[in-house]
Amino acid sequence: MGDVLAGNHSAWEFEANSVLIRFERGIRTPKLFQALGERRIPYEALSTVELLPGGKRGTVVLHVVPREGADPLLDAADGQLKPGSDPYRLVLPADRETLAEYYADQLREELGPESGKPADRHLVEPPKPPLSFKAYDGKATFDGETVAFRWFSTGASSAKWKAGDQSFGVREIDGIEWRSPEVFDGHLRLHLPGNEAAAQPDQDPASVVFGLGYGPVYESLPFAAAVLAAAAAAGGPVTHGLRPTTGPARGDPADIAERIRHLGELHEAGLLTDEEFTAKKTELLALL
Repeated sequence: MGDVLAGNHSAWEFEANSVLIRFERGIRTPKLFQALGERRIPYEALSTVELLPGGKRGTVVLHVVPREGADPLLDAADGQLKPGSDPYRLVLPADRETLAEYYADQLREELGPESGKPADRHLVEPPKPPLSFKAYDGKATFDGETVAFRWFSTGASSAKWKAGDQSFGVREIDGIEWRSPEVFDGHLRLHLPGNEAAAQPDQDPASVVFGLGYGPVYESLPFAAAVLAAAAAAGGPVTHGLRPTTGPARGDPADIAERIRHLGELHEAGLLTDEEFTAKKTELLALL
């Protein structure tokens, strides 16, 4: 198509076989978009195209939906991204609705016979390593081949300290789960063979837990997507999403006290309601 459609926070450049999404760098641009920079989306990766009313009055949204399994970023996110952080939404003034409808029609013409089927491989490039971020209990790094967790003395549980710092080659990883730091109990966990019923994330040496100011979406989600894509490329099918954990076990009193202290920080920051704080504190005390 060879044209550019600019909207809030990004501009979409329509090319022969793909759409190149360039994200703005500005104080109002979501930090996830700034971290991604730009993304090239092949038309074969798309499932549907739709034009929607905008969340704010006087706007419309050109929204494309990738095929299941085509984009490791969305696989890792597992439906947890808020609309404002969805990189496949282009928000436009309502007076450009006719132009947006034109491009939506052009994109629909590019959809192939496989558009309604899950992709058998990732069609969108993942974020490039090396990548790293600080979680509440440790630092996570990924160099493209190995994921490493280095524990912090102020946050890691005794179980993680006993296990020591960890490293995992991508061929060892058969799944990954990312629970958004914007909800309680956010974490990133690696699934390993024989570890289907793992302990809680704060006790599992194959995971790091988020918290107030730690593991933000714009750092931890691209990290998870890059690991997911590398593991899939190295060893075949890799799962994503949350798995059930084992029931509660008796905890170390020092660990429990530290977790309650952290709960208090979340509560004081307004990230937990009084009811949520009381319920989780009661749950932790029951582990003693």
